[in-house]
Amino acid sequence: MDDDSTAARWEQRTEIPLFLASLLFLAAYATRVLAVGLPSGWRDLCAFVLLALWVTFALDYTVRWRLSGQRFLRYATTHVLHTVVVVLPLLRPLRIVPLYDAVQHGRGQPRLSLYARVIAYAGLSTLLLGFSGALAVYQQERDAPGSTMHTFGDAVWWACSTLSTVGYGDIVPVTTLGRVIATAMMAGGLALLGAVTGSFSSWLMQTFAREGDDRPPGR
Repeated sequence: MDDDSTAARWEQRTEIPLFLASLLFLAAYATRVLAVGLPSGWRDLCAFVLLALWVTFALDYTVRWRLSGQRFLRYATTHVLHTVVVVLPLLRPLRIVPLYDAVQHGRGQPRLSLYARVIAYAGLSTLLLGFSGALAVYQQERDAPGSTMHTFGDAVWWACSTLSTVGYGDIVPVTTLGRVIATAMMAGGLALLGAVTGSFSSWLMQTFAREGDDRPPGR
């Protein structure tokens, strides 16, 4: 995409505000889930904020689609992350890479190395995915019959064991939606773990190869 195109300018101008909006969305959702004794007026306010932000994300998605000049089905399949974060706004903070590019483009600073970017993105994505997944599963499981997830701490522990692919089995979701979320988190954990492991291994091999090339002949 040309940096001077209308679509590129739209993305550069909206990425930071939309990222901040996604953090507000996450905060409002966390408040509704965790603040059990919250007065009904505040709960309604949180619900309104969630709805307003979701509409904002949907409008942004529509603008990006129209500016791309593609048919909707093609755009949706070639911009999977855009589509996913509209359906599941809790995952919008995962769009850290475009945010980083927008910040660096605006400041004109050099970018981090590929390995550093992959590891940083995977680490932040793990934290965000774990927190969002813990909230979503806890909302479904806390009042379910036969549930072993009674506190948000239980949900965080479950999210850590799931994302790390350890899976102790002491706390497991029993609802259908909870298990669907768990399946998505398992896939996400495997992908993030593989990205970090692969990038770190590649960096080590490149470093060792460079050190070998720098050695004087005969040593």
